[in-house]
Amino acid sequence: MQTNILICGVGGQGIVLASKLIAATAMSHNIPVMSAETIGMAQKGGSVFSFLRLGDGLHCPMFPEHSADIIIGFEPAEAVRMLPYLKKGGSMVVNTHPIMPVTAALAGSNYTGKEMIEYLQAHTEHLVMIDADAECRALGSPKVLNMIMLGLAVRQNVIPFTIDDIEASMRAAVKPQFVELNSRALRAEPSAD
Repeated sequence: MQTNILICGVGGQGIVLASKLIAATAMSHNIPVMSAETIGMAQKGGSVFSFLRLGDGLHCPMFPEHSADIIIGFEPAEAVRMLPYLKKGGSMVVNTHPIMPVTAALAGSNYTGKEMIEYLQAHTEHLVMIDADAECRALGSPKVLNMIMLGLAVRQNVIPFTIDDIEASMRAAVKPQFVELNSRALRAEPSAD
């Protein structure tokens, strides 16, 4: 059985680390995995997305539209942009907190993400939404958004791992002084919107 995962958002949100943790967890369970990231202008708040494929018979890390079992959207507009990849009956986990694109800011736009959330609600069968930025503030760090989103995605029972599995990979990848904070974020069970 194969699982296709797409993680999307903007630079600085920790998408690449979240992708690497899923891949490392797969490898630790002897599950074949392929991944590919497109980071573009990530350091400037540009679009970032990562494709992950788990399971036997993989030939390429990318997958076609209508094939993702789950999309983890760290930003609403990026989630809408990647929505065509979600398969019928697939799941989506989305952070409702918008990040205004540089181009919109320069144009004087008043992007709030509201329209994007409404679009996702109208076009997604299995949608879980959360203000993950508010959860980050509650934990005292903006740098754990990826762990909050990853923990919430794992709890949807689409990704074939447990929180303990992901935490073991995180402990091996994160500097020791950040392990406890990341563990609390991964295990946080915030109420979804």
